Amino acid sequence: MMRRRTTLLASCTALALALGATACGGGPVAAGGGGKSLSGQTITVAGVWSGSEQKNFQKVLDAFTAKTGAKTQFVSTGDNVSTVVGSKIEGGNAPDVVMVPQVGVLQQFAKEGWLKPLSKTTEQSVDTNYASVWKKYGSVGDTLYGVYFKAAHKSTVWYSPDALAQAGVKPPTTYDAMLKAGHTVSDSGLAAFSVAGQDGWTLTDWFENIYLSQAGPEKYDALAAHQLKWTDPTVVEALTTLGKLFKDKQLMAGGQKGALNTDFPGSVEKVFGPKPEAGMVYEGDFVAGVAKDQFGKKIGQDANFFPFPAVDGGKAPVVSGGDAAVVLKDGKNQKAAMTFLEYLATPEAAAVWAGAGGFLSPNKKLDLASYSDDIARETAKSLVAAGDSVRFDMSDQAPAAFGGTKGAGEWKILQDFLRDPSDPKATAAELEKAAAKAYQG
Repeated sequence: MMRRRTTLLASCTALALALGATACGGGPVAAGGGGKSLSGQTITVAGVWSGSEQKNFQKVLDAFTAKTGAKTQFVSTGDNVSTVVGSKIEGGNAPDVVMVPQVGVLQQFAKEGWLKPLSKTTEQSVDTNYASVWKKYGSVGDTLYGVYFKAAHKSTVWYSPDALAQAGVKPPTTYDAMLKAGHTVSDSGLAAFSVAGQDGWTLTDWFENIYLSQAGPEKYDALAAHQLKWTDPTVVEALTTLGKLFKDKQLMAGGQKGALNTDFPGSVEKVFGPKPEAGMVYEGDFVAGVAKDQFGKKIGQDANFFPFPAVDGGKAPVVSGGDAAVVLKDGKNQKAAMTFLEYLATPEAAAVWAGAGGFLSPNKKLDLASYSDDIARETAKSLVAAGDSVRFDMSDQAPAAFGGTKGAGEWKILQDFLRDPSDPKATAAELEKAAAKAYQG
């Protein structure tokens, strides 16, 4: 799915999150205090990661081997995790552990009867180290199936400090102030925002941040579960708020047409590339990776962020995404797989990838000093401080036909709205029609 770009691009991000000591230490994992308790056993772990993300996750796997003696094998599934895992199960070749990138997929696996409930040790670590919302997203009913090992922070607006300084603008704290600051930036010669309208998922992220702040977490949950219709007045209001940006030619680089022809990497290039066209770009913490690795920007110096601002007196939103580790019932080595998940729930495991960079974790037992830079510290602090008000990306919670398919569902309808934002009510009706169909299926 295109949405996976959020994780694929995170691989190069400069934001590293090392986890501090917790009550659970590393004890239970070594099953006997550090001996090679799992020597001679091999576990297969499947996940979407490739490239540097796969390389960095391999370091976590190697650390587990050093600790327990268990060998590991990583299988890259590509974006379509459920299809690949389903066919492996059918072929009698199920992996032991899968890193699942969407809440909807975790729930689907549980309903298919593919998952094993996690051990008490893992559950204890999750209770101690995570805000309870992460346990909720890893559970189906009252049963915990998944540990969120890696997260994305999707409520960050990235900007060129030079562009804002030149316009005499400070990072805003409200949505209206952000649009006002945008006008000041565009008066000084650059467009305010670069919007990646060619990628429908970025538009869903814009909507989700506005909706969470304006309508609040309870309504957000109801809409995510389709217990609230998309024709609800709160949806029309959020679309109207988003439309203020979409209809303002002065605020978007290239106007509506330019935005619809800009993909996500292109939107970052328009702010941080060699020929800047805009001062700000909204997307998750993974923007930093593109700015740093592709355009040589020093994070914190040439590229910085402010939190997505509060809308209409609401709270500033914190929308997240993430990968949860689950154990498959049909895996050949369940004891070692369970031990691996106990390990992933500890700060020790996360610290390995944190040291390599491109990593964020929702673990709240964090020693902020273990972050690699100030920007990483700020991002992590914001994610952890949001506690139970963090909300998982709404389109990742929806059936893929509505929330995760290029040229269809929410992605396409919001692209149509970007093209013509004049009738939020009609757009809400279109969204409801597509959602009703997908949630029935």
